Amino acid sequence: MNSDYLALYDNQSKYADELNQNLSACKTELLKSFCTKNSELISVCAPGRVNLIGEHIDYNDGFVLPMAIPLYTVIVGKLKPFDDNNNKNTVCRVKSLEASLGDKNYVEIDLNNLQKKDKNQNWANYIIGVVANFEGTVEPFDCVIKSNVPLGSGLSSSAALEVAMYTFLENLTNQFSSKENKALRCQKAEHEYASVPCGIMDQFISSMGKENNTLLIDCRSYESKLFALNDPDISVLVVNSNVKHQLEGSEYSSRRKQCEDVARIIGKKSLRDATLQDLQNNEKKIDRESYKRAKHAITEIERTLNASKALSGNDMTTFGQLMNQSHDSLRDDFNVSCNELDSLVEISRNSDGVLGSRMTGGGFGGCTVTLVKTSHVNEVIENIKQKYKGVASFYVCKPCEGARQIQ
Repeated sequence: MNSDYLALYDNQSKYADELNQNLSACKTELLKSFCTKNSELISVCAPGRVNLIGEHIDYNDGFVLPMAIPLYTVIVGKLKPFDDNNNKNTVCRVKSLEASLGDKNYVEIDLNNLQKKDKNQNWANYIIGVVANFEGTVEPFDCVIKSNVPLGSGLSSSAALEVAMYTFLENLTNQFSSKENKALRCQKAEHEYASVPCGIMDQFISSMGKENNTLLIDCRSYESKLFALNDPDISVLVVNSNVKHQLEGSEYSSRRKQCEDVARIIGKKSLRDATLQDLQNNEKKIDRESYKRAKHAITEIERTLNASKALSGNDMTTFGQLMNQSHDSLRDDFNVSCNELDSLVEISRNSDGVLGSRMTGGGFGGCTVTLVKTSHVNEVIENIKQKYKGVASFYVCKPCEGARQIQ
């Protein structure tokens, strides 16, 4: 590993190879830890995502435009109807291969007592929440989990975990939900068990992603529409700043509340229904910080719709300009960027072949997403290696399929 980057995914075969390696690691650990015999194994995966535009507006009933990316949470497991003493079982055993968990990587879940774990095993609450919100009847199981969606990166590692677990339960029990209902139930799990008031985007795209397509999601009606992103001359470069944030922190919740408060002041159900003129007409009633938050949400919703129109016409120049405007608004009005993200965006924008660059995800660290001519991808990566003061990771992505069983 070179000292100037942590990870480099610059070809699609690397993603496939790592998926297969993680699948094999899960199977090996399942056999080792749970003494599996002759039972048919269920293997599933669910992807992370990058949001191309439409940030912090899913909870404002707005529009978002993410794509699923080929970084996956993998789960391999089997039914466990009887315990080791051949008595009827009610306990699920779950082991994670995430190294940072240390000795907190194993949890037992009693199906008759789906209580939250303490913060030392908060990762398990995402699992328990999905089990509690599964549409069908959950049967006892053993499973092993491994993911290469980087934690705290803004690439939706939590949604990938939730949707992978739900997909595992579907295939384990042969009880299947619609993709939309799966996403909604996973969102509810995160609200109730992880105490994160997330919008719907992350679970939707992990469940509903399509290869070579972005997905425009209406976060009010849950209607969605695919927009092709398959021009070989254009690449999506995701750069992880490797500065991490905690989404459940007060910053996320306070911004959501500010947006809701402004909508109430101007007499709208949400900022989806508001215009800049509405905001300006009520400026004296709104504190300056909340005004800026609302300004971002209102203009970002419009930018996202314009971006989808640009994408449908293959107008990537306009799309890139809208990405730039999005970042500037997130930095100046919503105040969720940071020095590292701003540096990555500036370096990218000053590189030849770049059409647009912005922070993506919740903010305060995590990733940037850059739209760049394929012929210039390596040049952008080299510029960041040389000029970024931190240590970045690079992912050249194509839109991939959503959650699925691995045969």
